[in-house]
Amino acid sequence: EVRLSRRRWAVVLLFSSYSLCNAFQWIQYGSINNIFVHFYEVNAFAIDWLSMSYMLTYIPLLFPVAWLLDKRGLRLIALVGSALNALGAWVKLGSLKPHLFPITVLGQVICSLAQVFILGMPSRIASVWFGSHEVSTACSIAVFGNQLGIAVGFLLPPVLVPNVKDVEKLAYHISIMFFMTAGVATALFILVIIVFKEKPLHPPSRAQALIQSRPAEEYSYRRSILRLLRNTNFLLLTVTYGLNTGCFYALSTLLSRMVIHHYPGEEVNAGRIGLTIVLSGMVGALISGIWLDRTKTYKQTTLAVYVMSLGGMLVYTFTLSLGRLWVVFVTAGMLGFFMTGYLPLGFEFAAELTYPESEGTSSGLLNVSAQIFGIAFTISQGQIMDHFGTKAGNLFLCAFLFLGTIMTAFIKADLRRQQANL
Repeated sequence: EVRLSRRRWAVVLLFSSYSLCNAFQWIQYGSINNIFVHFYEVNAFAIDWLSMSYMLTYIPLLFPVAWLLDKRGLRLIALVGSALNALGAWVKLGSLKPHLFPITVLGQVICSLAQVFILGMPSRIASVWFGSHEVSTACSIAVFGNQLGIAVGFLLPPVLVPNVKDVEKLAYHISIMFFMTAGVATALFILVIIVFKEKPLHPPSRAQALIQSRPAEEYSYRRSILRLLRNTNFLLLTVTYGLNTGCFYALSTLLSRMVIHHYPGEEVNAGRIGLTIVLSGMVGALISGIWLDRTKTYKQTTLAVYVMSLGGMLVYTFTLSLGRLWVVFVTAGMLGFFMTGYLPLGFEFAAELTYPESEGTSSGLLNVSAQIFGIAFTISQGQIMDHFGTKAGNLFLCAFLFLGTIMTAFIKADLRRQQANL
């Protein structure tokens, strides 16, 4: 019997909330890069690595976690992800002296482990808990939390940790931020224990009913991976998703450096520009999810958003150095609307192209691609900016977005999940 559960909204909102907390911890160092450089007496590249650690740990751990998701289910993955997120936040509280930089690295690495249990979950939660007419919207809400966390990570740290020279005062302000994060992360872990269930009593869609009726012994994780790697359309999407999201990761990590280079002393506004990128992207993500549920035009929507991401990046590149902050806010908002709005599109398009394979595995492979390109783009763009300026660094990203647009045009819309629901 196909029936919708009332608990589904509580599950997706709770997931969205602890994903938010984890994403905040990713960007909280990068958004006030110069302040942490001064406090820990390390170089800017060391602080950049605190963000890149999230990308680095994801790559080797995706397959073990995706296997665990298939074997043990959603609840265990949710418990481990939210527990590691809280543990990492508490470890960071032991790093409130300049010589304790290794402790903050340890805390960030634990949070990056939590991210492996979070990042590939949105499309899996949407498919297991939501009906065919709302699955893309649910996926957008699940991704929404992660983006909101990045937005809060741009907004709050510059407000909570002002740029003061006194190290004792700086330690006090940093401790407030770390305590708040640990408290929220712990409360969310407790809520996951109470609220988060494995799956609803009844499957929410015909496609999900078919998967649940399949005998467990028929499924092989290794064969599933091999089928995904032989799916040409999915492989094309994996590369194009990695290019777009890798550009977003590099832009987010290096944004503060870019803005302060052109507008010295504007740390708070640098955070607000990052906030603008992500908030407009959250609107884009929600609109794209609702649009997909209404139209099912996966290929056309994905290509259109990719073209607009490239256009937004070009406009941002050539207006950053004009000397008018309000122009940067406008162009960054336009860029974020499309570049961040692309994230749930990629997950949902992958779920369509690869049905009935596990959404956790397909989303995970997209994320591995994003992490690899994210690390490569962050390091490369940082070096290009140091030697040739911010415009050259941004043009470097534009070239790869152009390549991704061309590759997206070659993906065929083989919508297998839609066919199963029909």
